[in-house]
Amino acid sequence: MTTDSFISDYARQRTQTDSLKWDLVDQRFDGKDLLPLWVADMDFAVPAAVTEALHRRVAQGVFGYSIVPKDYVAAYQGWQERHWQTSFQEDWLRFSTGVVQSLYDLLHCFTKAGDAILIQPPVYYPFFDSIKDTKRRIIEAPLLAQGDTYQIDFDAFERKIKEESVKLFIFCSPHNPAGRVWYADEIKQLLAICQKYQVLVIADEIHGDLILPGHRFVSAVTVAASLDFEGVIVVNSPSKTFNLAGLLLSHIWLPSETLQQRYDAWAKQYKQTEVNIFGLTAAKAAYQHGDEWLEHILAVVAQNAETVAHGLRQAVPEVRTAPLEGTYLLWIDMRGLGIDNLKQLVQDEAGLAVDYGAWFSQAYAGFIRLNLATTPTIIAAALDQLIRSINTYKQQTFEEDIHDN
Repeated sequence: MTTDSFISDYARQRTQTDSLKWDLVDQRFDGKDLLPLWVADMDFAVPAAVTEALHRRVAQGVFGYSIVPKDYVAAYQGWQERHWQTSFQEDWLRFSTGVVQSLYDLLHCFTKAGDAILIQPPVYYPFFDSIKDTKRRIIEAPLLAQGDTYQIDFDAFERKIKEESVKLFIFCSPHNPAGRVWYADEIKQLLAICQKYQVLVIADEIHGDLILPGHRFVSAVTVAASLDFEGVIVVNSPSKTFNLAGLLLSHIWLPSETLQQRYDAWAKQYKQTEVNIFGLTAAKAAYQHGDEWLEHILAVVAQNAETVAHGLRQAVPEVRTAPLEGTYLLWIDMRGLGIDNLKQLVQDEAGLAVDYGAWFSQAYAGFIRLNLATTPTIIAAALDQLIRSINTYKQQTFEEDIHDN
């Protein structure tokens, strides 16, 4: 199957399907007829094997209490070993309804109100929300912008931990929105600092399968094992990899027996929920048969990233894009245009619904995040709309300057 044939077979029109991304976009953004490139899900159908597995389950006609399929963990382990050589053990695994919910639960379980929680902005905004909503303290150790990409400021990271008595660090790997896939030695340096100060680490690895060519994902648990560091918890989900967010299934990895016991004792009091059998059915089929499908998704994302980066570079070189190493979310720096009202340009003039940089950190108010998990046709249209609006803005600014002078 070629990339073009994949798009033909799997691309879907999602309006009037109760899609948050498409059917609620105008209400969420207070606009009209906006092209949605915001919330992180895909405009592609799931792997055929997933649809078939769900059809078989529905055909049974019985949806009573269910258990985790016996071969689920084997399918999940197989995927991890096949793709990333990640050593995973069954007794580590706990289930939840989503990574964001897991963040809230883990903060409640392992910290208390007033504790200092460290994050690295610009970063996924539910990190901020989970800390604020649970009445913990947000401590920021921002990433360093170097050219168009980002690095970790290890000195600032350690200094913040010492000065603020940080109890827990939420690590975004791969990074959303910067698109960085961290090297093993970068992760090792971070974890060594956390180990030194006994800081618990939650590694959000939900984008860990969405790695573009030339880059390789390394799980925090793999690096932690090399340090003999037991203070790492991983949260991930098939939702981003296979477009399954609506089925409400995610994973929590607890490699430490001590952490397992603490979490299980907490969950016994506060988390008496069943696992969604449709989520388990879909995820198992995806882990067993979704390899080729994911290859095509990543090819589409890479093509879309190059289209946007090249188009902006040629038409409006003042606008810069971060190199996309992982995720399907492109981080775009609009500050070179000198625009005070970015929303007016991007939304009102270009007709695009995007995630704004200020949501990830106030220091990044001049940025936008673009969802590339859609068809090249939609990306081409969005790019054209954005460039035309920028050029109109530049022309108006030029004419105003001439008039003023």
